[in-house]
Amino acid sequence: MTERVLTTCVYCGCGCGCYLHVEEGRVVGTSPSRNHPISRHNLCLKGWHLHELIHHPDRLTTPLVREDGRLREATWDEALARAAAGFRECLEHHGGRGLGVLASAKCTNEENYLLQKFARTVLRTNNIDHCARL
Repeated sequence: MTERVLTTCVYCGCGCGCYLHVEEGRVVGTSPSRNHPISRHNLCLKGWHLHELIHHPDRLTTPLVREDGRLREATWDEALARAAAGFRECLEHHGGRGLGVLASAKCTNEENYLLQKFARTVLRTNNIDHCARL
C-alpha cells in the first residue's frame, strides 16, 4: 500500500504543495496537492521528479569535513561544531564584514527570511545575496 506524505517542493521558492508516495519506507513517486493554494493541483517538471533525488546514489547523507586536505565522514555534531568555530573565528578577526551569505531559490520565502535574519542578527553582516536577484 502506498502512503502519501504532504510536503513542500524544494526546487524553487514558490512553495508548491506535493505528496511524496512512500512504499515500504522508500519514496517512489510524487504528485501535486489538489487543495494547495499555490500549486493548485499542478507541478512543474522538476516537481514531478522530486522523488528521484531522495535516493540518488550521489546524494550526500553524511556530513563531510576536510582533514589534511582530504574529505572524511563526520558526525553532525562535529560538522556543526567546526562550522560554528569557523564563524566565530572569522567574526573575531574581521567582524561581520568578513562573512557573507548566499540565499537559495530552492528555499521557501520563509526559509530565506530566516536566513537573512540569521545573517544580520547572529553573524552581524548585511552581506547577503540571492541567486535570483535582478
